[in-house]
Amino acid sequence: MKPLQTWLDQYGESHQNKTNKLFHWLCVPPIFFSILALFSLIEIPILNQYVPTAIANFAFIFSFFAMLFYVRLSIPMALGILAFTLLCFQGIFWLNHTNYTFEISISIFIVAWIGQFIGHKIEGAKPSFIDDIKFLLIGPAWLISFIYNKIGIKY
Repeated sequence: MKPLQTWLDQYGESHQNKTNKLFHWLCVPPIFFSILALFSLIEIPILNQYVPTAIANFAFIFSFFAMLFYVRLSIPMALGILAFTLLCFQGIFWLNHTNYTFEISISIFIVAWIGQFIGHKIEGAKPSFIDDIKFLLIGPAWLISFIYNKIGIKY
């Protein structure tokens, strides 16, 4: 597996334009949230006998395997992603009480992806995930790397 910095550098190659970076700051977190929210709607009944019903869904399974990917890259980065993921789950638990989880999540997903593609159109570069689907997991880490660099956390 490539080292984290290699992933981040490769991701950064198609994210040089200031406007595209802004679109990523505005769109990657909502995309991450909306995907988890949509996945939370896919229940896994067999898990009900082992975990509370509220977490017996595909979002938790996806998050578990995504965290394994991040842990293999960097423990500090995995902790940052975990913190953001937990915040997302708090939002999802709230959203699930509205009875509009699907409608709100799919709307966020669509609007945020439109923003991403506008950013890449401005950049003049295709999104990184076109070459490797794992870059969909690198986007959030790329943003966290900026935060870590700003506050002096080594990843």
